[in-house]
Amino acid sequence: MTILVVSGTGTEIGKTITTAAVAALALADGRSVAVLKPAQTGVAPGEPGDVFEVRRLAGEAVTGVELARFPEPLAPDTSARRAGMTPVSPQEVAEAAAKLATEHDLVLVEGAGGLLVRFDDEGGTLADAARLLGAPVLVVTPAGLGTLNSTALTGEALRARDLVCAGVVVGSWPAEPDLASRCNLVDLPTAAGAPLLGAVPEGAGRLAPADFRARAAGWLAPALGGVWSS
Repeated sequence: MTILVVSGTGTEIGKTITTAAVAALALADGRSVAVLKPAQTGVAPGEPGDVFEVRRLAGEAVTGVELARFPEPLAPDTSARRAGMTPVSPQEVAEAAAKLATEHDLVLVEGAGGLLVRFDDEGGTLADAARLLGAPVLVVTPAGLGTLNSTALTGEALRARDLVCAGVVVGSWPAEPDLASRCNLVDLPTAAGAPLLGAVPEGAGRLAPADFRARAAGWLAPALGGVWSS
């Protein structure tokens, strides 16, 4: 994979930390890595956003690109409209990712929220950008109750658009998983129609960067450069 789109089944579920783990493993393998954030919302000018967090955890060798930043923590199109700013289109995302792919071994495109969150007034989404790129999509999902439904819906949306689901990663695996979480670890591949490729422990983003990089291989499966196995 030269370009991998990272989406979620919702927001605040560990997408950025998962992106950082994938980036860290690729760097450790000697690959050049870029992370593209099409639209950062809810972060003021000058404040660190998701790209900063990925580079902090994975390493400053990661090239970080943010196409747009909108002030309120809303869907990108809504936040852009309320601020009177120009939204980002899927075409712009695809063009930026393709350019980065000419200069890097791996480009990670991290979406905002879920797969079908609107980028612009025309209804463009991360799925549209992935389709323009012909890129697979890695789905990050929660561990607990309700995740099977949201993961199945995301999988259906991908298949309806002839997009490939690279796999599923649990973005925040609890230290003491309940029954639903333990069962979901078995059932998520069926719900997604794609393999389970890892489980990132809750609190991983609070680790010191050196510890994060040292432990990342244990969180992700070989397909993502790690050694994790369900």
